[in-house]
Amino acid sequence: MSKQFNESLVRYQLPEFESEWGIVHRGIEKESLRVLPSGHISQSSHPLVLGSTLTNPFITTDFSEALLEFITPAYGNIDECLQVLENTHRFTLQNLENDEMLWVASMPCPMGSENEIPIAQYGSSNIGKLKTLYRHGLSNRYGSLMQAIAGIHYNFSMPVSFWQPYQKISGHQGSLQEFQTQKYLHLIRNFHRYSWLLVYLFGASPAACKCFVQGREHSLQELDEHTLYLPYATCLRMGNLGYKSEAQKSLFVCYNELSSYADCLNQAMHTPYAEYEALGQSRDGEYIQINTNLLQLENEFYSTIRPKRNVKDGQRPLQALTEKGIEYIEVRALDLNPYLPLGIDAEQIRFLDTFLLHCLLSESPECHEQEFFEVSSNLALVVEQGRDPKLELQMDGASIRMTQWANELIEDLAHSASMFDHIHGGNNYEKSLAVQAEKVANPELTPSGRILKDMKEGQMSFFEFSMQQSRAHQAYFKNNELSSEVEKMMRDTASASLLKQKEIEAQDSLNFDEFLADWNNT
Repeated sequence: MSKQFNESLVRYQLPEFESEWGIVHRGIEKESLRVLPSGHISQSSHPLVLGSTLTNPFITTDFSEALLEFITPAYGNIDECLQVLENTHRFTLQNLENDEMLWVASMPCPMGSENEIPIAQYGSSNIGKLKTLYRHGLSNRYGSLMQAIAGIHYNFSMPVSFWQPYQKISGHQGSLQEFQTQKYLHLIRNFHRYSWLLVYLFGASPAACKCFVQGREHSLQELDEHTLYLPYATCLRMGNLGYKSEAQKSLFVCYNELSSYADCLNQAMHTPYAEYEALGQSRDGEYIQINTNLLQLENEFYSTIRPKRNVKDGQRPLQALTEKGIEYIEVRALDLNPYLPLGIDAEQIRFLDTFLLHCLLSESPECHEQEFFEVSSNLALVVEQGRDPKLELQMDGASIRMTQWANELIEDLAHSASMFDHIHGGNNYEKSLAVQAEKVANPELTPSGRILKDMKEGQMSFFEFSMQQSRAHQAYFKNNELSSEVEKMMRDTASASLLKQKEIEAQDSLNFDEFLADWNNT
């Protein structure tokens, strides 16, 4: 047993850590816009060859009919997880018509107006209509442009083989479900404290097309006649240009207890909001939002991380969480990396696992309102100024240079990296940590720094840079055939999903008015 590993056990107050405890399960959800060869958003319906957006477990849509979402199951092996994601991309790109591509950037392609963004359709079942109506509500509340932004969601969980001995080591006397939920909340609180580091290291949206901010107030500078940017920005997707809700700014969502988290969201889902009441639930005889409450659904709450649980058909996510506890967490702070065909790679995943295990095992005091706003301020600063070497953040009410704090964190993360290398053999996790340390020392090595450097040196607009990368990745996926077995599996899954959608549609017993009224009363 190495000295470094022994030091890691001391750091996390663990008497032991067996190899089978650390087989992390991770799944990836990756969004990408379907675009025409011209680089403009596709107006066509979701391709039938990809199956049903309602029921295909691998390929669905997010806000728009053109915003594809690729989903992997949870895997204990990183390479298997990425291989499934690659197969799904390859199957999709080899079957898209009209030479359509996948847009590689998180910030959208050029658009003339919000009307050019087709809202996702999920069929004629009540649940399918509800999903589409929810998206109409998002469009009416926040505008469609914001919803066309793409990202990567990283689902992370630890195995039962970890939770049982960890509960015993911790001396927790309650149920395993209670302990697991408590510790995932522990992870979430620490994640909020340190998520600015992920945004600095992996943020890849320092610029956007001018059309994206049409008619909106902003503080961006002009890079060229088509591109706006900020010189030290890392992740505009996470700032005022991206996912945000003025209405939700009043929400202080507490992650100290699952009950307080659930109560806050439940209250927001049942509290009318004046601006949304002014819109009305319907217009000209057509529904335009699910309801006029602050949140239509749980998923409308914007956050960089979410506690999650797999749900049964017809069950509300919040209900499943409160009844059965947290099963995994979903990280939502990641941009697509335009230099990578999948937008993410094994090296980044190793760092994410290292970071999340550290958040889980480190001390995590309960969060209070003052810290909540301090954390929000730190994130906003790194979003817009992260590569400024003089940037200072707030830690417990005192100023600290961001680079100093980042180096201290990475040094501390060496403990969880050591544990993973001990489990898997080799030093891949240590190497991943070293790569990130280099980014702290040299901001030009970050994705955001590389993008701006390449755009300036190549005299390319954001659009031209994104098109160049999109075409390169399209060629990568189209020039390598899928195996016949994988091709058949993907086609069979798509066909089965279409049949499953028809079954769901045939089972409805209520009309949509009745279904919606029941939904809003639960």
